[in-house]
Amino acid sequence: MKRKIYILLVMSLLVFGLAACRFSGDTLLLQLPTLNVPTQIQNLELPVIPAVAENTALISDRDVLVNLFDRVNPGVVAIKITTDQGGGLGSGFVFDNAGHVVTNYHVVEGATQLEVDFPSGFKTMGNVVGTDLDSDIAVIKVDAPEGELHPLVIGDSEQLQVGQFVVAIGNPFGLDSTMTYGIVSALGRTLDSMRQTQDGQGNFSAGALIQTDAAINPGNSGGPLFNLDGEVIGINRAIRTDASNTTGEPINSGIGFAIPGSLISRVVPVLIEKGKYDYPYLGITSIDELPISQVDALGLKSYVGAYITSVVPGGPAEQAGLVAGTQNTSSGLPVGGDLIVAIDGKPIKTFDEMLSYLIVNKGPGDVVTLTVMRGDQRLDISLTLGARP
Repeated sequence: MKRKIYILLVMSLLVFGLAACRFSGDTLLLQLPTLNVPTQIQNLELPVIPAVAENTALISDRDVLVNLFDRVNPGVVAIKITTDQGGGLGSGFVFDNAGHVVTNYHVVEGATQLEVDFPSGFKTMGNVVGTDLDSDIAVIKVDAPEGELHPLVIGDSEQLQVGQFVVAIGNPFGLDSTMTYGIVSALGRTLDSMRQTQDGQGNFSAGALIQTDAAINPGNSGGPLFNLDGEVIGINRAIRTDASNTTGEPINSGIGFAIPGSLISRVVPVLIEKGKYDYPYLGITSIDELPISQVDALGLKSYVGAYITSVVPGGPAEQAGLVAGTQNTSSGLPVGGDLIVAIDGKPIKTFDEMLSYLIVNKGPGDVVTLTVMRGDQRLDISLTLGARP
């Protein structure tokens, strides 16, 4: 009898499973005789499964991101270019109601034709009105209806902190209006700029960059990096990676770099007005983050600072009396150079920190005070900044 009841129970479950499925066409109905279940089974008490409480924190974070996207995405655009060698794709954002769009210089470099596509579906041609190779910023002018222009607010990147959440929106691999999420991984990073030095042996440095792990891939270049208030605190510029996809394009490794919002606020209005922007210039080459062995070999009195290895003849540093190393040590570094440990009273640990301070806060003609260690002496030296050649 028990075996018969078990078989009938299994048959009942199978029939229920079939009845629960939905097919296109006629529904199959099966009529089964009533099953008599023993009393002890009828009275079986099943455990009560408590309702799972919704995580209010996660819901709140979700709503913040959803609302942020709805507010700012109308101001993010796709930029498609044609060049003599083919074409390219990048991102950008609306800067003002006059139709100025901001992107990377490397997105529009060499463009013979430039198209700007808005999230609404509106498309228009654009013209480059200003470029800055040092920061890799370009400004495009478009003619668009007022209703298509949704200028984004530029935030104060100087208030950013490592660990703060950020959002990138752009067109990676041509996937328009893609949103990714991450944190500020580091601040004050330095990369090579796109402007060569006078001797053609290298490139000037671009500083004050934001490092983030928000996913950035080819096509994101020139697009905005937001804080959770929906303010643009950076322009996505570059990634560092050893990986590539099947077509050879680099793919995200969790290390991306963005031009800071504080620099956008300084540079873009000047590009709109003059078409170019001049950066402050010291006229030195430097090494920072020296290992202990080199610090000892150079006879330095501090483990932090920017060590001067050469001074450009006739440049601001030479005119101010800064000294570079002259005699090579066993490690190959020239001994006897000044070690810059502060600028305008602000202590610096690396050349990157000093460069970031200059780029964000100073311009050609401004006077700065450099504190240097020269042997056992600590000196304050005033220097008038030049403009990068």
